[in-house]
Amino acid sequence: MTRIAVMGGGVAGSATALFAARGGHEVTLIERDAPAEGEDLDEAFFSRTRPRVPQAVQPHALLGPARAVLGARAPDVHAHLLRLGAWEQHEFDWFTEHPPREAGDEDLVLVRLRRVVLETALRAAVDAQRGITVLRGEAVRGLYVEHGAGGLPRVTGVRTAGGRIGTDLLVDAAGRRSPLVDWLTAAGARRPEAETHRVGLAYACRWYRTRTRVTSSPPHVPYTSATPHALSIAFPSDNDLFGAALVCAVKDPTLPALRDPAVFDALARLFPSTGAWLATGPRPVGEVHVMAGLDNRWSPTADDSGPVATGVVRVGDALVHTNPTLTQGITLALWAAGHIADLACPAYEPAEFAARYDRWTRDRLKPWFDLQVSADRDNEARLSGTAPAIPDDEARRRAARFPAALDDPVVMRAWAQARHMRRTPREAFGDAGVRQRIDQWLADRPRAPQAPAGPSRRTWETVVASATRAD
Repeated sequence: MTRIAVMGGGVAGSATALFAARGGHEVTLIERDAPAEGEDLDEAFFSRTRPRVPQAVQPHALLGPARAVLGARAPDVHAHLLRLGAWEQHEFDWFTEHPPREAGDEDLVLVRLRRVVLETALRAAVDAQRGITVLRGEAVRGLYVEHGAGGLPRVTGVRTAGGRIGTDLLVDAAGRRSPLVDWLTAAGARRPEAETHRVGLAYACRWYRTRTRVTSSPPHVPYTSATPHALSIAFPSDNDLFGAALVCAVKDPTLPALRDPAVFDALARLFPSTGAWLATGPRPVGEVHVMAGLDNRWSPTADDSGPVATGVVRVGDALVHTNPTLTQGITLALWAAGHIADLACPAYEPAEFAARYDRWTRDRLKPWFDLQVSADRDNEARLSGTAPAIPDDEARRRAARFPAALDDPVVMRAWAQARHMRRTPREAFGDAGVRQRIDQWLADRPRAPQAPAGPSRRTWETVVASATRAD
């Protein structure tokens, strides 16, 4: 049995504590924020300010691999999500009938929910789990560190207001603003180099409550629409809520105007994806939430020479923080939480454990971070009008991936496998059979891919200018 302290009680921290306790370890979960007793979902979501988790109010969904982790390690949490109003949608639900089943199709499922639903279900499971001591409203204030014969610092405990908590392993789940690296370097550790990529995209989101129960989308309307200057995404969610999101370049001069609910609603109605939902007459809930200034950040506790300390690892946003475009974050956090629960056994010495975990994160998680960085660079270049030219045939194939998927189940399977992190886009769309289907789709539609789905730049700016004059 390993004594594990988890610093941070969000999704990554709660999952790590839960999975580790169910693996027979002794866990202390330390969370500085204490949610109000009896707080309901909407109160927690719409009324509670969370400056350290700005993405909490933005739309979320669980990808298939995150759902699979819960199904294997915490089926009670998965069941609780559904009782709280989450619902599931298979990617093949787009078609009137599902195509013949292939191995792996069962995992191409989205769980539609808000982040608060997942947090609530995880917190309930943590509170009911034997082997976990929960300290809410408590903050970790520092580390206890020893230096071994090789000089590598080893974390042996944490300091809180209540005193010292001894550990065999500290798990940093305190998010992207975690003070861990500063504490380690103050204790004599090498400072690991974080890899950071500034995301040049901004997200504006508004929530609405529908007039009818949300368990599907309007027929034959995709969730995403794109123009050369903006994206529009509809996020059907739990308890008859849906989120509408508009994405544009951070440098777009019209971005500040999106905070105006009238401007946001008017622009969102002009995209097929969000416009189909707004046409049903939903009731707005709350204001427009804008999120910008994001980084993709890889922050291990290791460098090219190996771990900088032992007795400590990182999970969730503390380790790998990604822009939410591809909704990878929760999956990466749950994968790491499960791996720690499996790896944290007395058979491994601290240095071996640290090295094994670092190798695993670089093999299993880092490629998805790199994929997000690449996708963000492409989107930023496209939305800011600086995308490099690529051969016309390849450009048409890339542009045709999504619309072809809406017509062809074979292409949809490839698209869904890439979306759900079963294969990278290069692997999924590099398949000869899939590539042939896309080429045939294009051959049957000489004018495809279709024109941008949404307002022209001139119309977009006219809407913004009209609202400004009205003010």
